[in-house]
Formats: sequence, C-alpha cells, structure tokens
Amino acid sequence: SSPPDERVDQRTCLICGDRATGLHYGIISCEGCKGFFKRSICNKRVYRCSRDKNCVMSRKQRNRCQYCRLLKCLQMGMNRKAIREDGMPGGRNKSIGPVQISEEEIERIMSGQEFEGEANMSWSNNGDSDHSSPGNGVSESNQPSPVSTPSSSRSVELNGFAALRDQYIGTPVSMHYQYLPHLFSYSAHSALVPPQTRSLDPQSHSLINQLVSAEDVEPLGTPMLIEDGYKVTQAELFALLCRLADELLFRQIAWIKKLPFFCELSIKDYTCLLSSTWQELILLSSLTVYSKQIFGDLADVTSKYSPSDDELHRFSEEGMEVMERLIYLFRKFNQLKVSNEEYACMKAINFLNQDIRGLSNASQLEQLNKRYWYVCQDFTEYKYPHQPNRFPDLMMCLPEIRYIAGKMVNVPLEQLPLLFKAVLHSCKTSVSKE
Repeated sequence: SSPPDERVDQRTCLICGDRATGLHYGIISCEGCKGFFKRSICNKRVYRCSRDKNCVMSRKQRNRCQYCRLLKCLQMGMNRKAIREDGMPGGRNKSIGPVQISEEEIERIMSGQEFEGEANMSWSNNGDSDHSSPGNGVSESNQPSPVSTPSSSRSVELNGFAALRDQYIGTPVSMHYQYLPHLFSYSAHSALVPPQTRSLDPQSHSLINQLVSAEDVEPLGTPMLIEDGYKVTQAELFALLCRLADELLFRQIAWIKKLPFFCELSIKDYTCLLSSTWQELILLSSLTVYSKQIFGDLADVTSKYSPSDDELHRFSEEGMEVMERLIYLFRKFNQLKVSNEEYACMKAINFLNQDIRGLSNASQLEQLNKRYWYVCQDFTEYKYPHQPNRFPDLMMCLPEIRYIAGKMVNVPLEQLPLLFKAVLHSCKTSVSKE
C-alpha cells in the first residue's frame, strides 16, 4: 500500500466531513473548504450569521452559513499566513500542524478589523511586514493569548498558600478553559459523521509499533518517598526537581537513538531539535506516561514543603500564568486519557519541528512530520470511531505545550518549588473531586 503521508482517500475534512484531499493551509481538508478559506482571506470577506454562530458544518450544509464555515476554518487551525499575498497558486505551506490563535484574534478576523489593521501596517511598513508562518504549533507572533480572567487581570495579594490555592481551585473550571476555547468548541461546530468500521492501515500499525517500542515507560528511578512528618525545605525540593529533570532528559536522549528514522537525520539536526524541544518532551511525558508518579508521588513530596510568606509574595506573573495553563492542560489530558500509541505519535510530531532555526534539512523533517501526523490520525480514527474530534483535540494540545515550555524559562528558578507545589496540589485536588 502507499505511504500514509500520500494516502488521503480515507481522510475526512476537519471542517465539513467531506473527503479530504490533503493538507491545506495547515490542516487536513477538502478542496471545497480549501478554496473557500483562500477566497475569504484573499478577498477580505466579512460574513454574517443569521442564527447563533453555531451552525452545523457538513458536506451538504456547509454552504448555508459562510460565517460559521470561516469560523470553523480558523478554530480548527487553518493558517491564513500560508496563503500567498497575491492569492495565486504556488505558495507552499510549511506549517504541518494547526495554528492556534486566540478567540480575540478570530473575532478581529471575522469582523474585518484584522484586515484593516494589516492594510494599515502594510502601508506604514512599505509592504515589508513579516509573513512567516509558524509550523505545527506556535511562533512568537502566534502564541495563544490568554483571555483576561479575574485571576490574571489584577495582581493578587497572597496571605499564605491557602489563599493561592483558593484563588485557582475556587475559580470556576470554565475560567481555566477560556485559555484554549478552540479545544472545547469542536463538538459545537462539528457534524457528527456516523463512524465507519475499518481496519488500521498496515503501515500505520508498523510505524506506531516502532515508536512505542522506542519508549521507556518503566517507572522513574528518582526516589520520591518521604517519611510522614518530615518537612521538606525549598532547597531539598529544588534538588529533587533537578534530579527528576536529569532523569527525564536522559530518557529523551535514549529515546532519540531508538527512533525508526534515527539514521535518516544528521547529528547536527538531532542536536538542534533536542536543544529546542527537550522541555516540551519532558512536559508531555509528565502529563502522560509518568503522570501517576508526577501527580502522585511527587505531589506527596511537594505537600510536605511549606513556602514562606516572602516566597508567596514574590510569586511572579509568569508563574501565575504557567500555573493556570498547566492545571488546564492536566485536566485536558486527564479527560482525553491519551494512550501510549497516541503519546508516541504526539511526541514524534512535536519533536520533528521543521521550523526550528539552524536545521540543515528542514524539508526532510517536514516529510517525516507529515508521515506521523497521518499515522496518528489513522490510529485515532480506527481506535476511537465514536470520537471524531479526538485527533484535532490531541494535536491542539501541542501548541499549548510549546507555549507553556517557553514560558517556564521565564519563571525564576527559586520560584519553581512553589510553582510545582501549587500545580500538583491543584491537579490532585481536582482529580479527587471527580
């Protein structure tokens, strides 16, 4: 059979459910939605919905509401920056995964404000504006913008850890979900296509098995058992976090050497990829295969650490944002219950980021990325036929992981013990309430 990245006859358009013809502007879609999106963006169309802006999108109904069709194109991650300025064919989209943009930016596009702003900027910059497109995630110009919430729009006076905990645990769950509204809007805008029973493509099966066998899912060896009554100091907790990070990083290096495509890429490119993605890989593995130890054993250790009032007052805005997003992401992964096969695919897709600077063979990475993108979709559609939104849900977690990993770099090292205590406590509490 033909390779998974060439076989699209069984794919369905993520917008309307029609037969997909390939990756168009970053997502798997049909010719109809591809053309509609291109015309809408190139002609700067502004549509109106006569209903509640949640019209059903299906092959038969997609033309009934242009507003909702364009809205879903944007929510699913279609990359308008991948369309050539002149609207002519020939532009090649280097972005493999969906591009995540904020609800605010989507609203600006739907209302036409974004087009006006771009026109003004183009005029003032003599047409030299940057139109580089992010690949398979977020770039500096396309990071998801948090919606302002009561907890993020003002500085909070904290009078102890209980206040910090209540600030987030006491906040309605919907507040946290506002950070990534696209993930929870798929079902409202998707046509539920009746699942078709089919077998998994043999090549997809083989590629997934190779990825899974490269993973080390054995329990972490770093000791995380503390006797009852022992008070953990900030320095001790920080040292433990460093040892954990070392072990997790070592496992990622060992994983790279076992990858089925290890011999296809240069050492230079592997070094470049690892140095840019190691934090993301560690975060992804902590949320999935090692989650029981991280959110169980490590949470027990952090519960024995009591931060000082000074530490609480010094907790930065970056720490607050990372905390909120990590709690949200934990809940999302807990809801999805990601399998080892899906985790292995997500990890490979995230690692094979062809937009990282300094790569010697970005086009080869793009092809490998595309291969595992299709493999992951093939597996989720086969394994979870009654969850048509599962694959886009999984893929939309990757830009958020990249964003959080990038933000964690800005959190002062001395604040990491408090950050982990707050996150792990909140996540453990939310699970116990379910």
